[in-house]
Amino acid sequence: MNGPETWLFCYLRTGGGHLAPARSVARYLEAHHAEKVRPVLVDGLTAAAPYARYIIEDGYRLLQAKAKWYYEFLYATNKFPPIGALNVALANLHVRPYLRERIREERPSKIVLFHFFLIAPVHDILAELGLDVPVVTVVTDPFTAHPLWFRRQSRSYVLFSERLRDHCLVRRRIPAERLHVFPFILDDRFSAPMPPDRLAAVNERFALDPARPTVLIIGGGDGIPHGDRILQRLLASPPAANIAIVCGKNTELYEQAMRMKERHPSLLVFGFVDFVYDLLNAADIVVTKCGASTIMEVLMLRKVPVIIDYLWEQELGNMEFVRDNGMGIYEPDIAKLPAVVRRLCEEKEFYESFVRNIERAGLRNGTRDVAEFLLSAP
Repeated sequence: MNGPETWLFCYLRTGGGHLAPARSVARYLEAHHAEKVRPVLVDGLTAAAPYARYIIEDGYRLLQAKAKWYYEFLYATNKFPPIGALNVALANLHVRPYLRERIREERPSKIVLFHFFLIAPVHDILAELGLDVPVVTVVTDPFTAHPLWFRRQSRSYVLFSERLRDHCLVRRRIPAERLHVFPFILDDRFSAPMPPDRLAAVNERFALDPARPTVLIIGGGDGIPHGDRILQRLLASPPAANIAIVCGKNTELYEQAMRMKERHPSLLVFGFVDFVYDLLNAADIVVTKCGASTIMEVLMLRKVPVIIDYLWEQELGNMEFVRDNGMGIYEPDIAKLPAVVRRLCEEKEFYESFVRNIERAGLRNGTRDVAEFLLSAP
């Protein structure tokens, strides 16, 4: 009897938006189709020199947090084919040897890519080894995807919006039969809001007043941009709400928030946490930036996002999706943020109008759909 096929799920740790969907689909396959598939998660930078990991992984993260303008400049310049090709070639130097070793060892029946820097090396390695292995590219940017995702045409693309599918058809001239649209992939926990009894326990754990709405300020692993200013503005004229902030690995923001807590004892301050699911469920209003995973998690849990920032052009579509469908508010002016939050807290009908639009959108977790597609895709 033949054993399960080996599939490689290849990613880079440039933000959580690449590993998280790879891990979610792999877990589903392990839980429901272990007799058919053995998914193997492969970090393309595993064997890379420390300086390369720092530049590609930490550089991406630090630029987003500390030098947004420069990150956006790099994003724009990499849209020019010569510059994009150069950076792909430089990344190739560090990821190709390890990817080649893993492909030779595992002899996979399918390869699923979750980062655009891995597309060229994987295709080149397969050609070099004379292997006819189907490659599926999961484009993790749901609405506005960088051209580097499409420099090489994979056998199939997994997309997360009709907007991006139209772009691929018209601008990239990718055949329609290669484009497959699914709901966004999330960790299974975020598929539905927490049951009321469990939510009550979470509120008690964090000492949240259930009679008041809860405002959660949260960004990525490095906290939220301008988190100190956001918190100062909200606390200067506080709404009748519980207020909590997640500072992530940003120790400076954490220390600033703790000093504010001395004057506002009810303020909840967290560093880097592994219970974001609990905090998002406890929240009613989420002040955040516009990363795809965070936004989709907030919406799936029927919370109202207030977006204060986004990365041009990568996260532009995420913001427009929320704003244009009436599922949240985009307010980049931090001085106006307290008035926006106060209105959401005090005007029930105003708040509920956003919740209704979120429910009307019929959002759901695409993990199962994508996993089942991968099983059926040639």
